[in-house]
Amino acid sequence: MSLLRRLKPQHLHLMNLIAERRQLQVAAEAMGLSQPAASRALAEMERELGGALFYRHPRGMEATELGAACLRHARAILSGFESLETEVTELQRGTAGEVRVGTVTGPAVGCVVPAVQAVKAETPGIRVTVDVGPSAQLVRGLQEGTMDFIVARLPPGVEGADFELYPARNEVAELMVRRSHPLAGQGAVALADTLPFEWVIQERGSPIRVAVEGAFRGQGLPVPPRVTNSSSLLVALAMLAGDTSVITSLSAEAASLLAAGPLAADLVTLPLVEPILVTPYFVISHRYRQHSRAAGRLMQETLARL
Repeated sequence: MSLLRRLKPQHLHLMNLIAERRQLQVAAEAMGLSQPAASRALAEMERELGGALFYRHPRGMEATELGAACLRHARAILSGFESLETEVTELQRGTAGEVRVGTVTGPAVGCVVPAVQAVKAETPGIRVTVDVGPSAQLVRGLQEGTMDFIVARLPPGVEGADFELYPARNEVAELMVRRSHPLAGQGAVALADTLPFEWVIQERGSPIRVAVEGAFRGQGLPVPPRVTNSSSLLVALAMLAGDTSVITSLSAEAASLLAAGPLAADLVTLPLVEPILVTPYFVISHRYRQHSRAAGRLMQETLARL
C-alpha cells in the first residue's frame, strides 16, 4: 500500500525513459525536468523500493535485477494508462463504448438494425447489444438499468412518469404463406377466406395477436379456430416449411425481409382487403438517466429512421 501511495506515474515514466535512453540527463530532458530533479526522483524511487534500480556504467545506465522487475510492471502500468486515455477520449467523442438497446421484432428489422449498421460504419469501436423481446420484458430492463433505450409499447399498468416517450409509428401485421398456398396469387384476400386454414400465431395478449383477433371480430367473424400459439419466428417458419396450407402473422418489416429482401425465401404475403393495424410503438428512454454519447448517437439514428 505504501508504494501505491508514494510512487507516481511520473516516477514510472522516468524509470522507463532511463532504461530506453540509458542516460539520466537525456531522460530528464525528455520529461522536461532538470537533471537534479530527475536524480532526486530516481533516488526517491530507489529508497521506496529498497535498492538500486540502475547500474551506472561509462557506456550508460543499465537496469539491475530489481530495476528489471520494476520496469516490467511499470511498462504494463504505463500501457494501461495509455489505453485508459484512449478509451476516455473515445467515450467523450462517442466513438467507443457499449450500448444495449431492446426492441420488439418489427422495428428491430425496420429501424434498429439499419441504425446500428450506420453508427458502426462511422464508429466501429462502439459495441452494441440488441435484445429482442416482448414490451413488458424490455420495459423491465429499462427500469432496472440494463437497457440504454428501447423500442416498444408501454404495457398496461406501467407508470410512464419515469420515461421519455418518442412516438414512432403504427405497425402493420402481414399474413405470410408459402408460394404454393391456395390463397397465394388470388388477389385481395378477405379475412373470412383464411378461416379454414391452420394458423401459427403469437401468444395471447401479444400486440399482433390482439390486432389479428380484433380485425376478425371487427368484421363480425370468429377468430381462427385452428391455431398453434408461438411467438417464436423459428417455430412459425418451421410450421410453414412443413405444411403448405399454414398461415402466420408477422410484422410488415419481418415479412418484407423474408419475402422480398436479399434473404427472400419461398414465402409471400397475402394482400388483404383491409389492413391489420397494430397499436403503435415508441422509442423509450429513462427520464432520469443520462445517455452516454454512444447511446445517444444510436438513439438519434434510430429516431431518424422512424
